[in-house]
This record gives sequence, structure tokens and C-alpha cells, in this order.
Amino acid sequence: MSIEIRYATEDDVHQWDQYVAQSPHGNLFHQYAALEVQAKHSGSELYPLIGFKGQEVVGLFPLFKISKGPINTVFSPPPELRVAYLGPVLLNMDHMKQRKRESRHHEFIDSCFEWIQNEIRPQYTHIRLDGNYDDLRAFSWNDFSISPSYTYHVDLTGGEEDVLMNFSSDARSNIRNAPEESYTIEEGGLSEIDLIIEQVSDRYEDQGVSFHTTAEFVKDLYTNLPEGQIRPYTLRVDGDFIGGILVTDYKDMVSRWQGGVRTDIDVDIATNDLLDWQVMCDAMDRGRATYDLVGADNRRINRYKSKFNPSLHPFYSLERSEAGMGKLAHIYKTLRQRA
Repeated sequence: MSIEIRYATEDDVHQWDQYVAQSPHGNLFHQYAALEVQAKHSGSELYPLIGFKGQEVVGLFPLFKISKGPINTVFSPPPELRVAYLGPVLLNMDHMKQRKRESRHHEFIDSCFEWIQNEIRPQYTHIRLDGNYDDLRAFSWNDFSISPSYTYHVDLTGGEEDVLMNFSSDARSNIRNAPEESYTIEEGGLSEIDLIIEQVSDRYEDQGVSFHTTAEFVKDLYTNLPEGQIRPYTLRVDGDFIGGILVTDYKDMVSRWQGGVRTDIDVDIATNDLLDWQVMCDAMDRGRATYDLVGADNRRINRYKSKFNPSLHPFYSLERSEAGMGKLAHIYKTLRQRA
């Protein structure tokens, strides 16, 4: 019996988030409401594919189609929103022996690309997967080029004291010696999202880097996803906003999604050290196991992130262009780098 790939039906959509929660590859942005918000703010058309082996769900593959004239392109995640990882998620394979698991996985991916080719016929496709998706052979066999990138994970399972003691000496000092009465850190809401995104956008603009993630996009996620999955942390001194971090919280992982940029405001405390530590402490209180620092490919920024003694984890960019579409691939590679 072959794997059936179909555009998700209303019944499939009703079960979609449960499937995401069950998969080891599912993250916050795979949830159906998050997919709809991404499509809205990227000007793309959502294609939520689902695969079945008989009555059993094999996997999900959310795709976003962007058309420019006669040219069709496919992304997962869509460009310019700075969503770190998306791509397919697999289900109901962990109990299988290696040979059967590989066969079902590779058939699912092959069948998805056959469906995509028949229904969308894209001239360019770009997918970004996190490191939990570690078997990429089916993509290379479907003519994708694969490029690794890296992020940092902080292990939170040891508890506050053990986690803190693994930090660099300057990070420990910055956290322990900051007078508690001199600042406040709070988890906010929609107005705090505005403050954080504006600060990040200004910082990128100062560096001559395009930043297209809007406060409206983040606020749509905040409003449409379950409470607590988007957490805007802000640090204030004497009531004035100094800095902030937008955190995503899903399953056993919290992620440093946006923010934490260097502030130009002169204060006598290490703003981002204190913000990151508060995020980690709150995450440990909620039983989370990992803090994803979201990115480890910038040498300058890595000097800051590495002070938390993280481990290095890969993620992957996958790209395929039709023959003669080199110029288009270059254009969308630029979009991808801004995403």
C-alpha cells in the first residue's frame, strides 16, 4: 500500500495540532493557526500537505507558494518572517525497525515532492529544517542542495544553580551583582511586542540590514496561538524600557526568537544577561529542558551567546532550482538570508 498525499481536509485541520504535538519534529510554527498567520504576513498561499499509509498518519508538510508572474516558488518557512525552522514532520515511525522506518520516511518525502511537482510545478524551492530532522537523504535524492547552519542550545535540566555555575565568570558576575532594586523584568503583552520589534528594527537599520518581521505578525501569533506560547520579556529601569526578548515556548523548549539586541541606552547593568537569565529561570520553573539561542553563525554575536556554555546544534537549508533558474535562485537566496 502506497502513501497517499493530500491537501489537508477540514477534518485533517481539526487534528493538525495534535499531530504536530506528537511528532519529534513539530515546533510552535507548525501549528495550524501559526501557518495561517505566516501565510497572511508573507503574501503566500498555504499548502498544508498530509500523508497517510492506509488510515495512519505518516507526516505533515506545510508549504507556502509565492508566485511572481509565471514563476512559482515554494518555501517552508516563508521568507522574511525570521521563522527559524519548519519543513515536514514525521509521525508513527519511532517504533519501527530501521529498514521499515527509512522506507516509510523516504516514500513520504518522495510522494510529497511528486504531489508538489504535479500541483504547483515550482521553479524554485527552499526548506529549512531544525537539527532534530537528521535524515536528509531523501532530499538529496530529490536534487536538493543542503547547507548546514548552527544554533546554540542551553541545557536547563540541571536546575538554576548548576546552570548558572556553567556560565562564564563575567555572566555570573553580571547576574549576581546587579542590584535588584535598580531594574524590573516582566513578561508583557501586545504593547511590549511593539517595543521589542521597534528596538530590533532600529538596531538592524543602524547596521544596514533589512528587517521585515513586523509587530503585526508577532501580535497575530500572540493573539491566535495558545496563551504562553509567545512571551515578550522586557527590562525597565525607573519605568523606562531598556531592552527585551521575544520568547517562544512550546513542548520542552523555549527559544530566544527576537530581541536581545545591544541597547544604546546607558545603564549600569548587563541588560541582556539579566533578560536571558530570567527567561531561563522561568523556563526551568515550567519544566522546560532546553533554551534555544536561535543562531550561532555570527562570530560577533557568538561571543555573547557562548558565555552561557551552550552546546552546538545544526540546522539545515535545502534548496532546489529548475534548470536555467540560477538568477531566480540568487534572488530568493537573498530573501532567505533576510528571513
